Amino acid sequence: MKNLYSEDAFTGLEAAIVLIAFVVVAAVFAYVVLGAGFFTTQKAQETVHSGVQETTSALQPVGAVNVKAAADDTTIANISFYLQLAAGGNGVDMGKVTFTLSTPKQITTYDNTKVNYTWVKRNTPLDDGQNAHNGTLNSREMVLVDMNPGFGSALELNDKFTVEVKPPVGAALPIMRTIPGGMTHDVWYEVY
Repeated sequence: MKNLYSEDAFTGLEAAIVLIAFVVVAAVFAYVVLGAGFFTTQKAQETVHSGVQETTSALQPVGAVNVKAAADDTTIANISFYLQLAAGGNGVDMGKVTFTLSTPKQITTYDNTKVNYTWVKRNTPLDDGQNAHNGTLNSREMVLVDMNPGFGSALELNDKFTVEVKPPVGAALPIMRTIPGGMTHDVWYEVY
């Protein structure tokens, strides 16, 4: 008697079903792997951007650094210099910037209550009703920083000093200079 039920056709159909199942599982796995890869890439990009923002200084010095001789002709009464935003930098709230003065004799940190700001160049036009600056240094603006906290004997003739400008976001900006070898009181000197 001849076998009426042949399983040859079912074997091909089963193989096709198994193949389709493998393709579907592989597609789902590939989707999950690609999604995780895109997520990881996005997080890595955010990390790189925040790292670059933290390691680059938001501020840069412009022009000369000047010191004013005190009444005794051997010490410094004031240090002044100009700051502006670094290229591509975001606005910096000058009220949150601190300054650290390092000399061979001492290290002192000053906040904005002991430092005077004068906006030399500011964006125009000012907002309606704004007659004073809001304290944020923006692009195309320049501020004169005048430090006069009474240094006393901390800064004398031929001393090297560093003023470290620390914005709230970004790396500190060191400004290193040397006091001249001779001075006359109440005279401003450009230092190098």
